[in-house]
Amino acid sequence: MKICVLDGQTLNPGDLSWSELEQIGETKIYDRTPVDLIVERALDAEVVLTNKTPLNRATLERLPNTKYIGVLATGYDVVDVQAAKELGKIVTNIPAYSTASVAQMVFALLLEHCHRVQRHSDAVMQGDWSKSIDFCFWNYPLIELSGKTMGIIGLGTIGLETAKIASAFGMRILAYNRSRREVDLPNFEYVELDELLKSSDVVSLHCPSTPETEGIINSEKLALMKSSAILINTSRGKLINSQDLADALNAGVIQGAGLDVLPAEPPEATNPLLSAKNCIITPHIAWATKEARNRLLNTAIGNVKAYTSENPINVVNK
Repeated sequence: MKICVLDGQTLNPGDLSWSELEQIGETKIYDRTPVDLIVERALDAEVVLTNKTPLNRATLERLPNTKYIGVLATGYDVVDVQAAKELGKIVTNIPAYSTASVAQMVFALLLEHCHRVQRHSDAVMQGDWSKSIDFCFWNYPLIELSGKTMGIIGLGTIGLETAKIASAFGMRILAYNRSRREVDLPNFEYVELDELLKSSDVVSLHCPSTPETEGIINSEKLALMKSSAILINTSRGKLINSQDLADALNAGVIQGAGLDVLPAEPPEATNPLLSAKNCIITPHIAWATKEARNRLLNTAIGNVKAYTSENPINVVNK
């Protein structure tokens, strides 16, 4: 059996091992694959693994030997799953591998707003503390989370993990979700979206990007939030209207934002959020701890093994 990994660099820049996958079949691993080389590289492969390299209907029709497509991520919109189904190709994904890492990143972004650790450290290294006439100083307001309210939009696996961490900080938790599962946390309450936005000191987004959720945070919704509120997005960039958020930050409608995702990645240099006030942006790294990537790789290999045993798991186009 021939296996082709179209874009292995992001998952494994060299600190993990492909050896277990290579034991399954003849394996070719490409760091990245331009669109015009997809068919050439994957033509003879029964198994194709992709992270962000797109496999649309036209491409899939030109890969008659490919019977299995493994998406190296939870989201699988990079593959035309309906076309794959019609062409008899199995598509799988990697569920719930990054829950702990993404929830941790929520608080990395939030705590940076609360304490400005890097900026204060830079000030110390530049000599500001040595020049101070007082025993301490701070250049930014310092924020304590205990007693504050966190609003979580989307209470899936990651949203719930975020709620647990917020609870450990002593925060009140409001949640907005399509369905309402039982949650055993103190000071937890389900509310409607507008109430969540009005009442929360921190709003964290954890829902998928769908026609219903795209642009769920826009000028109208931002206007409902407290002027002291902080918006965190580690989910999908299209949940937020970038121009509306930039305008809100620059006008002081809300206090700050911490974003690990943007609508287009990498972002265009003209994205208004790149120059917005009090906006922290990281390059989509919430999922990318070594521990999470190792879980991802192990699950991907397990998915391939299940396919070869004629008992596929994590199939998204049944």
